[in-house]
Amino acid sequence: MSNRMWGGRFATGPDAIMEEINASIGFDQKLWRQDIRGSLAHVAMLGQTGILLASDVATITDGLKAVEAEIEAGRFTFSRALEDIHMNVESRLRDLIGPVAGRLHTARSRNDQVATDMRLWVRDTVDLIDEQIADVQLALATKALAHAGAVMPGFTHLQSAQPVTFGHHLLAYVEMLGRDRGRFSDARKRMNECPLGAAALAGTSFPINRHQTAASLGFERPTANSLDSVSDRDFALEAVAAAAITAMHLSRFAEEIVLWTTPQFGFVRLSDSFTTGSSIMPQKRNPDAAELVRGKAGRVFGALQGLLTMMKGLPLTYSKDMQEDKEGVFDALQTLSLCLAAIAGMVRDMEPDLKAMKRAAGLGYATATDLADWLVRVLAMPFRDAHHVTGKLVGLASQKKAGLEKLTLAEMQAVEPRITQEVFAVLGVERSVRSRVSHGGTSPRLVKAQAQRWLKRLGAAKPS
Repeated sequence: MSNRMWGGRFATGPDAIMEEINASIGFDQKLWRQDIRGSLAHVAMLGQTGILLASDVATITDGLKAVEAEIEAGRFTFSRALEDIHMNVESRLRDLIGPVAGRLHTARSRNDQVATDMRLWVRDTVDLIDEQIADVQLALATKALAHAGAVMPGFTHLQSAQPVTFGHHLLAYVEMLGRDRGRFSDARKRMNECPLGAAALAGTSFPINRHQTAASLGFERPTANSLDSVSDRDFALEAVAAAAITAMHLSRFAEEIVLWTTPQFGFVRLSDSFTTGSSIMPQKRNPDAAELVRGKAGRVFGALQGLLTMMKGLPLTYSKDMQEDKEGVFDALQTLSLCLAAIAGMVRDMEPDLKAMKRAAGLGYATATDLADWLVRVLAMPFRDAHHVTGKLVGLASQKKAGLEKLTLAEMQAVEPRITQEVFAVLGVERSVRSRVSHGGTSPRLVKAQAQRWLKRLGAAKPS
């Protein structure tokens, strides 16, 4: 008995081990919507070009829609013996409509079929991810506007540096995520070409209309080179690379949430919705959602490295190695989607402790730069000299275990005689943030304007 899938060339079925290593239906069944969508476009084109009879096109179309309904309803049985989603769908189509199902594969190969299915799935998922990133931006910008003037410490080296506002800090992530959306948008433009019709690798002798097929599937154009069409996975690489950078940004924010929710920081509180307890320590409230976002970034990074490694040694055109693209791509993009949902939820859920933030903003001599700037601005002192004077005053305050604003004017004048009482006007944390009026600075007025700009850009109603 010949092998039904491969026809007369193979007299027997595959060895059990070969079937185990070769089967992909366990994961590529995720492509069923895209596979049927591509087949419907393909058979419509075969009919319009006269390659298939209209009656065959109608029968195949009805059969594909019946298969689609079965899968949608959960009545479809996926078979490992049929290897992949393409053969599973085609086999069931044959069961439903008979031998005419075999005409569907005219002028195409599984090579261009899977390349098309994957592009469609990645494109669909990128569109969803873009919406999710925008939602995180909206949550951040909304909270930033509400806390445009809430003072908190800004850090370098995780040491108190200068006062900033909570709203300014949140808007930094809005900017990062804006770049992430730009990367996904760029990737989508390049992936929006249709490989269907490239066949196995060389094109086909049938008079197909690839432009029609591309248009019906929402692609901008057909791919230009049949060899590249079936062997390219750049579209997946770009999407996962964009996902990896986005996951890194989410991980950075998740790490800050972990820090902020500790008693040592105490900057924000998460509700029971995004925290868990301890099996032994009843007082614990663990920010597990944030920790998992931080941890899952590694999965996305790993998927990118795995895909790059799989592709790096492949000659043109298709090789079976490329079957290994799917699980990593599926996992990376779905993991990112879950992380985005979790971050959006945590941003909306978190409640800042404004008093704790303001108190921490004054620690570590955070207004030292304001003092140095005052020496430059008022006394016309070169900045390096002002830096030196300020350092001495910080040292003096440290010896007294007091803030800079607690030094007396006489103590300051002992270091620099020209200092006047006016200097104390710049040493408060709220005065400090109000003074940062350069474009992109942390002045509450600027932060409010930036938050409103983002909310307008994201389509939110302008807050009153």
